[in-house]
Parts: sequence; C-alpha cells; structure tokens
Amino acid sequence: MTIHKEGKLIIPIAFFFLAVLDAIIYFLLKQFIVFYFLMAASLVMAGLVVYFFRIPNRKIDRNESHILAPADGTIVVIKEVFEKEYFKDNRIQVSIFMSPLNIHQNRAPVGGEVIYINHIRGAYYPAFVEKSSNLNERCSTVFRIKNGTEILSRQIAGTVARRICTYVNPGDMIEQGNEYGFIRFGSRVDLFLPIGTKINVELDDKTVGGKTIIATL
Repeated sequence: MTIHKEGKLIIPIAFFFLAVLDAIIYFLLKQFIVFYFLMAASLVMAGLVVYFFRIPNRKIDRNESHILAPADGTIVVIKEVFEKEYFKDNRIQVSIFMSPLNIHQNRAPVGGEVIYINHIRGAYYPAFVEKSSNLNERCSTVFRIKNGTEILSRQIAGTVARRICTYVNPGDMIEQGNEYGFIRFGSRVDLFLPIGTKINVELDDKTVGGKTIIATL
C-alpha cells in the first residue's frame, strides 16, 4: 500500500494545521479533562487524512470483454438513460457512490485510447442524489477499445468533494485498470455503456476499482 501523490501535498498541510490547533488546545485547555478528548480527536483526524489517500497494490486481470469498476464504492444506479453530453443516444448508466472512507483513485474501466475529456463546472449536490450526474461539477472521459466500442466514465464531485483530478489527455493510450484520475473527498463515478451490454452487478453491490466486473460486452 502506498500514499497517493495527491496526498503528498495535502497530508503535510493538514498535519501543520492540526499541529497549530493542538498547540492552541494545549495552552488554553491543558488543565481541563476535555483537553484529552480533543487531543485524541486530533490523532483520529490525522489518521483519517492518511487513510483517505491510501492506494492498495492490486493485480488487474485484464479482459477485453470486461468493463471493470472505475472506483471503490457502492452501486447506486443501474438504468437506461439518454446520455446527452457525448453519445446523444440511449445508454445503460451504472453509478458508483464513493464514501469518504473509500479509496478515491479512479481506474480505466477498459483499455484503449482516450478520445474525449470534458471538465464542466457545476453545483455540489450530494453525490448519491440522482441529479448530481447532470448538475454537479464533473469530468467526462471516453475510452475507445480497439474494436471501436466507446465507454464514458464520468467523475462527479459531491458536497464534500471539491477537486476532480484527471491525469490523461485525448490521444493517450491506457491499459485497463490503470489510474486515470482521483476525486477528493467522497463522490461518485457514472459509467455509460452500450445498450445490450450484460450487467453483472446489482444495486447496493460493493465494488473494488480495477477488480469488480461491472459488465460484459
């Protein structure tokens, strides 16, 4: 397990502010019993910051017929929708909600060429709310596999998440399961799949990024 590069910037900043807060608590409250509770809470907070940016080492079983989960989380939507941003036709939407305790690395659901990226500013509704897919800040990335099939993966910010990171550009080639982005701090990822795709998950299923087989082409 390693610490994600996003954490290497945030963790020192968070620790600095926690240290300043601890110093204030020490000088103002050290004679009160609440001091010990506050210091314990500070340690827990420091641990959670590090825990959030953890990245496990995972072996990816690549298969051109499989669409892998782009994120750890819980399946909250499976339905046919009209995808109006890129495809402009009906697609099967599969949405994964990522809680603040989930790993927030995003992985390519398929291998191939990145052909489209569009980062849209927007609102910050809770990520588990259906309208967040169209109204929240989001970044859509389309992957084209070598048989021409295109899969759209949309990173969506939530109430707490305020930064969507995408590390690929149009024209890049990426292997299935490799990292393509990261979201801070708790959000959701929507997949838009061709009609007729066999869905292998159900609502409320837990997913593991790069491991869970969401669907079969």
